[in-house]
Amino acid sequence: MEETKLDLKREQQASWERPRYKYSLSARFFFLAMDLMTGKKTSLAKAKLLEILAGIPYREWETHQYGRMTRGYRDNGVVQYTRRIVTWGREAHDNEYWHLLVIQEKMKADGLRDPWYLVAPIPWLIVWSYRVIAGLLALFSLRRAFLFNAEFEDHAEHIYAQFVAEHPEWETQSVHNALVKEYCSYVSTWADVFRRIGLDERDHRNRSFAYGGKAECVVRYDGMPETELPDPVS
Repeated sequence: MEETKLDLKREQQASWERPRYKYSLSARFFFLAMDLMTGKKTSLAKAKLLEILAGIPYREWETHQYGRMTRGYRDNGVVQYTRRIVTWGREAHDNEYWHLLVIQEKMKADGLRDPWYLVAPIPWLIVWSYRVIAGLLALFSLRRAFLFNAEFEDHAEHIYAQFVAEHPEWETQSVHNALVKEYCSYVSTWADVFRRIGLDERDHRNRSFAYGGKAECVVRYDGMPETELPDPVS
């Protein structure tokens, strides 16, 4: 990632103070199920599971949109619109994968082992279940799929804001890991690494809301990667 004028501490505080989106019943049930499995308190392992799941909807959208492009290849408008979704989905999925790698490096540095819910075959079953949910949403209502993902990303943004606040020791823990520096070269502490992850989740949240037809829910800030928001899905 390129260096920007972002004030990561300010944006973390803004995430912390902003009320959560009013989640749907299905989203609240999903978050409750995760808390029952991993515990209510956020840990690196819980964040790792969150990132394992976070990339799944983007892959499902890509599959769905390629099918749509194949069926509508004669309509250039359809092709261009679906390509934008695919391009963003790939970028977002890659970004979520970076989060997973960074969290893994932090767990290694802290000498932490995976808890039971990250030991095979448990994560495979969790991933398969979420793939079914994401795939069905993308098939029957892409707009609803975007909105559910926006809820997921809003939840993740708030989790990371709270996570950093709960670990003041990260403020003085310098980052020397080459892989983490590849993810975000301009951060110097682990606190800023996790602030950057939380801000990424806000970016994903914003785009999901825009595609879902709720641009009024977009949270703008200085240094946003894009000022032009996408049109909602048709």
